[in-house]
Amino acid sequence: MNPLGSPRPSPHSVAGPGGLRARVGSSLAWTTGGHFGSEAIRLLSNLVLTRLLFPEAFGIMALVTAVMIGLQLFSDIGVSPAIQQSRRGDDPAFLNTAWTIQVMRGFVLWLAACAMALPLAAFYGAPQLAELLPVAALSLIVIGFRPTRFDTASRHLRMARVTVINLSAQGVALLIVVALAYATRSVWALAIGMVISDVLRMLALHLFMPGHVDRLRIERAAAYELIHFGKWIFLSTACAFAISQGDRLVLGHYLTLEILGIFSIGYFIGSFPRMLGMTVLERLMIPIYRERPPAESAANFAALRRFRALFTGALMGLVVALALGGPWLISVLYDARYIMAGPVVVMLSCIVLLQLVGMSYDRAALAAGDARGFFWLQAARAALQLIGLLIGAQQAGLGGALAGQALSVIVTYGLELRLARRHGAWDMRHDLAAALGALSIGALALWLHGDIVAGLFVTGG
Repeated sequence: MNPLGSPRPSPHSVAGPGGLRARVGSSLAWTTGGHFGSEAIRLLSNLVLTRLLFPEAFGIMALVTAVMIGLQLFSDIGVSPAIQQSRRGDDPAFLNTAWTIQVMRGFVLWLAACAMALPLAAFYGAPQLAELLPVAALSLIVIGFRPTRFDTASRHLRMARVTVINLSAQGVALLIVVALAYATRSVWALAIGMVISDVLRMLALHLFMPGHVDRLRIERAAAYELIHFGKWIFLSTACAFAISQGDRLVLGHYLTLEILGIFSIGYFIGSFPRMLGMTVLERLMIPIYRERPPAESAANFAALRRFRALFTGALMGLVVALALGGPWLISVLYDARYIMAGPVVVMLSCIVLLQLVGMSYDRAALAAGDARGFFWLQAARAALQLIGLLIGAQQAGLGGALAGQALSVIVTYGLELRLARRHGAWDMRHDLAAALGALSIGALALWLHGDIVAGLFVTGG
């Protein structure tokens, strides 16, 4: 049963086939199925490539990826959430302006990556970074040409075609990357494969997504709206960089590339439920909050409570499996070189359990246009996480860094609660149940795997 009831008629609900209930149900199914399919392809790629390449290759690519994501987040003015949130989100002039800004940004980011390559190679003691980063960063140019039809599909909760395109492009790219890795046995296969994957996805979106065809044009009013909304998103995504990639950049300074590569494998497995949750939130929650503001009526709040309960319960089920069975899964999927990724999965699962309590609240702020409130929450998350990572890594290596991250999640919840209450989204009943479940499952996982988790507080310290 769909967690959202049939909506009252509204100007927004005619934007797509069917009302909000039908579009949410369809988009949820396609988004979830697409994420599972995407992760299955990534897992297959991971399993094959770990047998063809060496742990250091995944360590250096973790740094390359972190730098590229950092460049994107440090320069993001929120084109996607602006299109989803704005009243002009279907206006061709607005879309052309957004796309033009996005294209220009892609070229600037590539030049920045080239300029950073040599200094970063020296800082991390990894000479290959100087050559790998400029090549892999060509993806930043490619991503800049992604059509705004991708964002309008999210705006109207029509995700079927986007999902099929993404999975098809990812599948073809997998075959190419594996062939390159088999032929070269080099980390270059990963860097070149990253670019090929983004090229295939961008071309498929342009060829097969219906809707507005973007043009290189800028309208002053649209640019003003994008910049006005995006100035807070820009600051927020700079903080999001520290949240999503700070661990690899911090740990890259404390750990060897081999251990960092093993951590990346553990992160890939352990963060799966969180990434699924973030994908669902990014694609669905702004339109849902926009069309059914929780503060507007008790019916809206009740519908969102049902959705949030389903969302949290489903993700918690996935996390339980990884928290309890992660080490066994790693031993089955990977060879002995990656066995230390097992306890990493356990600790990451405990962190994700804590994050589930307030994960969906920040989108209520964006849907209401409260980009400033969203920024301050992201800034607090980033600062607390980096402090926890740095202190933990200095005191107890990899295990200490992860423990510091878990503590930062607990402290940040108070700020999530404050923002949620401002927009009428806070659900005390949900949060109490989620917190009790998270603490119980986390305690059981640490008790069950305490001996191997303890090893993380020695390795890399």
